[in-house]
Amino acid sequence: MSSSTITRVLLDNYVPSGRAKLSDFKIVQAPAPTKDQLGENEVILRPLYYSVDPYQRNRISGAMPGYTENFKKGDPISNYLVGTIVASTSADFQEGDLVLHNDGNWETEYITKASAISKAPAQQGIDPKDYVGVLSMPSFTAYVGATILAEPKAGETILVSSASGAVGQMVVQLSKVRGLRVVGVAGSDDKVEYLKSIGADAAFNYKTCGDFDAAIKQAAPEGIDIYFDNVGGEFLDAALANINYYARIIICGAITQYNLSSPEERYGVKNITNVLLKKAKVQGYIISSYYNTPIREGFIEQVSKLYHEGKITYRLTEAEGLENGVQAILDLFDGKNFGKSIVKA
Repeated sequence: MSSSTITRVLLDNYVPSGRAKLSDFKIVQAPAPTKDQLGENEVILRPLYYSVDPYQRNRISGAMPGYTENFKKGDPISNYLVGTIVASTSADFQEGDLVLHNDGNWETEYITKASAISKAPAQQGIDPKDYVGVLSMPSFTAYVGATILAEPKAGETILVSSASGAVGQMVVQLSKVRGLRVVGVAGSDDKVEYLKSIGADAAFNYKTCGDFDAAIKQAAPEGIDIYFDNVGGEFLDAALANINYYARIIICGAITQYNLSSPEERYGVKNITNVLLKKAKVQGYIISSYYNTPIREGFIEQVSKLYHEGKITYRLTEAEGLENGVQAILDLFDGKNFGKSIVKA
C-alpha cells in the first residue's frame, strides 16, 4: 500500500551562474498517488535509491537546453534511479518489480509511463543499490569512454582526473583489467591512497602537488597515451602538454567550469596545438546515446561478472532520506563526496 503522503524535491530558483544553495530548492509534502489515478500503461514507482551526479548542476541553470533537458522551476528535479512498482496498469510490469528509470522524479512515489522504465537485469550477486553504484550511469559512462572510445592497448599509460569519483574509480579499474599503466588524480591524500588500493600505479593530490605539468611528468615520465578528462580547465591544459603521439583525449566532464560566475572566468586552453603536433584525437560523448544498445548489455554483463568475482570494487557516499538529497548534490562541488554519491529513499 502507498503512504498517505509523499516527499518531493522541487527546483525553486534557476541558478544561471555561481554556486547553487539549499534555498534554491524546496522540499514539500503532497498526497500520495493512487492506483485509480493511473492511465493506460502507467505505473506508480517507489524509488529505493537516487543517483547524484555533477551534470544535475547544468539542469538548474534555466538557460537554453544542453545535452539533457533542464529542470523546470516549480517541478520535481530528476535523475537516474532504481525503485519498485507499487501499482501498474501495464502488462509488462507487476507490483514488486525492480525497475530502472533513467530520469526519475525526486519524489518518494510518483506516476510514470511504463515506456519510460525498464526492468533491472537479474545478475548474480547484485543488490538494488548496485544499479546506482557499480552498474550506474556513471559506471556505464566510464565503460564506454575507457574501453571503447579510448581504444586502449595493454602497456599504454592512461591519466585519469577526478579519479576517485563516480566515473573515475571505474575508469581506473577497467583500465587495469586491460593491462594499462594508470595514473590517478584526486583532491585529498585519503583519495590518493584509495586510488592506489584499487590499482593505480601512480596517483597524486592535485590540491597539494604544485605545478600540474610537473606533477604529471613525474607520475608519467614516458608521457600519456590516454587522458580521461572529468575536470576541464587548467588540468586539461597540463595533460595536453604531456600527450604522446596518437594520444586519445576523452572528454567526459568539466566540473571545474560548472559553477563559474561569468563567461569571462572560463579557462582558455593554451596547449590545444599539441593535438595537431602529436596527431592526437579528442573525443567528447554523451552517455545517453549508448542507452538501449548492445554496448549497455555488454557493460552490465562484464562489470557484473568482474564485481561478483571481486576484481573490481566500487565506493559510495550514501545520504539517508530524500530530504537530504539536495545537500548531496551541493557536496559534489566541494569534494565532500568520496566515490559515487547516492541517496537512499
